Amino acid sequence: MNAKFLKMDIAGYPIFNTTSRTLCEILTGKLRDSQQCVLLFANSNFVVNCRDYIEWLCSDPVLIINDGIAMDIAARIVHGEKFKENLNGTDFCPAFLGALKSPHKIFLVGGRPGVAEQAGEVIRQKYGHNVVGCADGFEQIRSESLYSQINSSGAEIVLVALGNPKQEGWISRHCSLLDAKLIIGVGALFDFLSGNIQRAPMWVRHIRVEWLYRLSLEPKRLAKRYTVDIVYFIYLAIKYRGKKADYVSQLR
Repeated sequence: MNAKFLKMDIAGYPIFNTTSRTLCEILTGKLRDSQQCVLLFANSNFVVNCRDYIEWLCSDPVLIINDGIAMDIAARIVHGEKFKENLNGTDFCPAFLGALKSPHKIFLVGGRPGVAEQAGEVIRQKYGHNVVGCADGFEQIRSESLYSQINSSGAEIVLVALGNPKQEGWISRHCSLLDAKLIIGVGALFDFLSGNIQRAPMWVRHIRVEWLYRLSLEPKRLAKRYTVDIVYFIYLAIKYRGKKADYVSQLR
């Protein structure tokens, strides 16, 4: 069975327009059929900072999904329509782990020392999966044998939490070396799962201003992202304005 996605090009990136339910079905099918897939979530920060990897990002087995209100704004500017659903990784990844009907082996890469282990314990207890290993985003990720460690663990899913563009760079260099069938760039997910960073209240997320909540918590780190980089993001979206969205087929 083939599933059709509506693809919208944003600033030269092919962003697939789908729903969380359909995306869960696609990823579950790839795990079942042993087809490797790299899942990435594109927000304005991704678009601005991952351009060094754009050739790889436009190739198989990469699947890029929209994340955040800035992507909807760009989609309206370029294509005259918004995405079907906001599929940020912080919400989608836990939902996907919860939707899997059987336990899977998962390896966590990234975060400060100890954070991946804390997140892994939440994944074990709440979602029933087997976390077979962790590597922090500092000393442990520098190990030249990390990919061998991941393969030896039997991991089927690898979650990479290094932030843009570091996680995309790491995945691009290592995905062909990994036996895991699903590799997901998850940004700050480990911090949220572990409780080291608090999510915005639900009503703030509902009106889609979680970015403003995060800016209030980390103004020095995020100020440039939500000012200068947003302007550059809109510039890129207009500069690389492509054809009207077209339908493409993506195997399960």
